[in-house]
Amino acid sequence: MSDATQKAEGGLLGWVDARFPLTKMWNEHIAEYYAPKNFNIWYYFGSLALFVLVNQLLTGIWLTMNYNPSADGAFASVEYIMRDVEWGWLIRYMHSTGASAFFVVVYLHMFRALLYGSYQKPRELIWVFGMIIYLMLMAEAFMGYLLPWGQMSYWGAQVIISLFGAIPGIGEQLALWIRGDFNISGVTLNRFFALHVVALPLALVGLVVFHILALHEVGSNNPDGVNIKEHKDKAGKPKDGIPFHPYYTVKDTFGLGVFLIFFSAVVFFAPEMGGMFLEPPNFEPANPLQTPEHIAPVWYFTAFYSILRAIPDKFGGVLAMGSAIFLLFLLPWIDRGRVRSVRYRGLGHKIALGLFAVAFVALSYLGLQAPSDLILGLTVTAWAQIWTVVYFGFFAFLFAYTAFGFERTKPVPERVTD
Repeated sequence: MSDATQKAEGGLLGWVDARFPLTKMWNEHIAEYYAPKNFNIWYYFGSLALFVLVNQLLTGIWLTMNYNPSADGAFASVEYIMRDVEWGWLIRYMHSTGASAFFVVVYLHMFRALLYGSYQKPRELIWVFGMIIYLMLMAEAFMGYLLPWGQMSYWGAQVIISLFGAIPGIGEQLALWIRGDFNISGVTLNRFFALHVVALPLALVGLVVFHILALHEVGSNNPDGVNIKEHKDKAGKPKDGIPFHPYYTVKDTFGLGVFLIFFSAVVFFAPEMGGMFLEPPNFEPANPLQTPEHIAPVWYFTAFYSILRAIPDKFGGVLAMGSAIFLLFLLPWIDRGRVRSVRYRGLGHKIALGLFAVAFVALSYLGLQAPSDLILGLTVTAWAQIWTVVYFGFFAFLFAYTAFGFERTKPVPERVTD
C-alpha cells in the first residue's frame, strides 16, 4: 500500500482500524459511553481497583526476576530483594501495600454496590462477575502470602489448608492435593508460586474484562438508582448522562492523585502498618518446629476467620465461613426491594445495612485478636459469635423485609438528581 493511500485512510490510526477495532472500542467503552452525571465519591473505587491491579501485576513481574521459589532460597531471596536489588525495597513495599490497598478499594467498591443496589436487575451478572473476582483475589492473596516463606506465611498456610481437611469424605485428600505433600513444603511453595504469578492473574484480568463488558452492556447504576436510558434526546443520547471521556477520566485522575498521596505515605512511612500489612513473625524464616504465639491471617481475611472461630465445631466453622461468602453471591435474589438506592429505601433497610457494615468491621478486628482475650468483659470468641449472628441476620432480615412487603419506600424521581 502506498503512503498516499495510507494517508487517505487516516494514516497509522486508519491502517490499524482497518485491521483491529481500536477506535471502535475506544468510542464504545470510553469516549461515547454515557455514564450518569451524578456519580459521587463512591464511584472512584472501581477505577482505583483497576489501577491497583495494574500496580500488582507490574511490581509482581519485577519481584519474580529476583525471587527464588524454593524452601531453601525463598526467604533469602526476599531479603536479597530488600537489601541488595536496586530499588528492590520500594518494589516490594509497593507490592505488599498494594495487596492491602486492593482489598480496601474492593471492599469500598462492594459497599457502594450495597448502598445503591447496583446488584439488582438487570445488573445481577455484573455482581456475580465481581464476586468471582473477589474470590480469585482472595486466592491470589493467600497464595502470594506464602511466598515470603516467613513464620506467619508458613503457619498461616498450614492452618488455612488444614481447614479443607474438615470437609467430610474428601477433606483429607483435598488438603493433600492442595499441599502436594503431607506437610507444607517446597512442593507447596512451587505450586503456589506458579498459580500466583501465572494462572490466577490471567483469570483475574479475564474476569475484569467480563465485569466491564457486562457493565457497559446494561449501563452504570447511579446514586438515585434511576435508569438513564429511559430518557434520551433526539440524537439518542441519555439526557442525564455524560461521556465517560473526558468528564470521568479527568475526575478519576483526580481521585487517583488523592489515592496516591495516601498510598505513598504508607509505602514510605508505614509499610508494615503496625504489623497489619507485614507481620513481625514474617521477618523470621519459616520454621516447621516452632509455632508462632498467635496465628492470624492478614487483616483482609480476618472477618471470615472470626466467623470460622466463632463456631466451636471445626466443620461447622468451615461451613459458616463458606456460607458467609456464598450469601454475597445470592444477594441479587435475596433482596426483593422495589427500589435500588438507599436514598429511597425504608428505615429498616438502612439500619440493617449499617449494622452489617459494623459487623464486618468488628469481625475483622476480632480476627486479629487472640480468642481468649477479654473485651468489655467478654472473650473475643463471644464477641465474634454475637457479630456473626448480626452478619447472617442481615441476609435473613433483608429477604423477609423485602419479600413479604414490609418495606416502605420513598418515591423515586424519574430523572437523576444532582
